[in-house]
Amino acid sequence: MLRGIKPSGVAMPMLELPLIAGDGHASVLRVHRAGDGAPGLFLLPALGVPAAKYDAFALSLCDEGVACAVHEWRGNGSSSLRARRGVDWGYRELLQYDLPASIAALDPGSRWYFGGHSLGGQLAAMAAARQPQRSAGLVLLATGVPHAPTFTGRQRLGVGLFARVLPLLTRLAGYYPGDRLGFAGREAGQLMRDWADTVRTGRYGHYGHRDDLEGALSRLRQPVLAVRMTRDWLVPEASMQALMAKMGGPGTVQLFDDARLGAHADHFRWMRQPQALAACVAGWLRANP
Repeated sequence: MLRGIKPSGVAMPMLELPLIAGDGHASVLRVHRAGDGAPGLFLLPALGVPAAKYDAFALSLCDEGVACAVHEWRGNGSSSLRARRGVDWGYRELLQYDLPASIAALDPGSRWYFGGHSLGGQLAAMAAARQPQRSAGLVLLATGVPHAPTFTGRQRLGVGLFARVLPLLTRLAGYYPGDRLGFAGREAGQLMRDWADTVRTGRYGHYGHRDDLEGALSRLRQPVLAVRMTRDWLVPEASMQALMAKMGGPGTVQLFDDARLGAHADHFRWMRQPQALAACVAGWLRANP
């Protein structure tokens, strides 16, 4: 039971667990421990962000008595692969190979909540829908369904146009050159085409799974915490609500402005000053054992 757990205030050494996915992809799971029996957050990073960038947030969670295991996306950080012509992957490989490898490595003695930042939040929800028995709840940080109609004005036009250009761009280049375009990093072409499909339709596909993923999400009854930054134009409120609406569990929304966060409350800068957010997440976990 999580109720009554108090912050330990003592950071334990981080573990780097080497993983080999079912198709041979190698990566490292960064596990920040918080003592025996502590609840844990299995965290999926944002698009193009290496797992190590979340160390400050993970340590802040540990200070609050919550362990944190940070997944590494294929193509980033410790991953053995890099996107290029002839080396491609999409949501199917992430859901079928990489995420199950990380989930299998989680300490079975702890109660784990799945969570993620931006695209990571979407994939965390999909992973929970596929393995609901492994997740006690969802923590969605600055994330939502990137459906073009959830944006307004120029942003709606820009996001929609970008999603229409992406399939041609990635097929011509053989990958997504985000490091040159200034959005995300060097990413796999199919990954970005899967993202673009959701921008156009607002729905998730099967991605190699035999069951309908949208149906699996609708049957998910786990509690959900959704955190939105008030200056985050990448995730409008309607986008966040669209993701929460796909699931059937009780939802809680927490808004962070500059004063509450103690920093510029946008899509990424909370990562530099994560203490207030970590306290919020830990408090929610204690209230939802």
